[in-house]
Amino acid sequence: MDKQSGTLFIVPTPIGNLEDMTFRAIRVLTEVDLVLAEDTRTSKKLFIHFKINTPLQSYHLHNEHDKVKYFCSLLLNGQNIALISDAGTPGISDPGFLLIREVISAGIRVESLPGASAVITAIVGSGLPMEKFVFEGFLPPKKGRQTRFIALAKETRTVVLYESPHRILKTVTQLKEHLGGERKIVIARELSKLYEEYIRGSIDECIDVLTTRKIKGEIVLIISAEK
Repeated sequence: MDKQSGTLFIVPTPIGNLEDMTFRAIRVLTEVDLVLAEDTRTSKKLFIHFKINTPLQSYHLHNEHDKVKYFCSLLLNGQNIALISDAGTPGISDPGFLLIREVISAGIRVESLPGASAVITAIVGSGLPMEKFVFEGFLPPKKGRQTRFIALAKETRTVVLYESPHRILKTVTQLKEHLGGERKIVIARELSKLYEEYIRGSIDECIDVLTTRKIKGEIVLIISAEK
């Protein structure tokens, strides 16, 4: 009789506040045979806090192509594996898609847990319309960047982007060139952490803020739709 294959669990982890870890996520991470982590050093801190002793292996952007087949073979041999990223939900601008696609193609069960997501947290707290929105991830740093701005100027849905504190002023200034200074935006930073902040206003107003103070932390940028 063939051995039954295991399950790949997609497990979100807190984006800042450890209290956002779910009971289910802790149970799954405790019960699986192996956890794949974007950065094992970061994940070890989480594991120590929640007293999780499951073995960790690295799975990140630089090794995912090489390791997908190997992890699929472990699953096919009956092991249960959990996939986590440094923060939030795996696959959302983080490693995960290649493995999930390969696992599904192999007929292996995938169980995706609900949990922390900077995208959803930011747009719900933004005050901008959320019935229709599009997630763009990080904009291209160079090639294709202007093309994306042109497309964003015509977007009829609320747009959600990720951005670094080092590029946020440049990005908002470029938005003004294509969308005008009156378009409403929200800069959400340090979500769920001690210095969580939402900077709300027009593009011009937000540029004024960004030029008078230096902001830090992970940033989600929400742009209102063209009216």
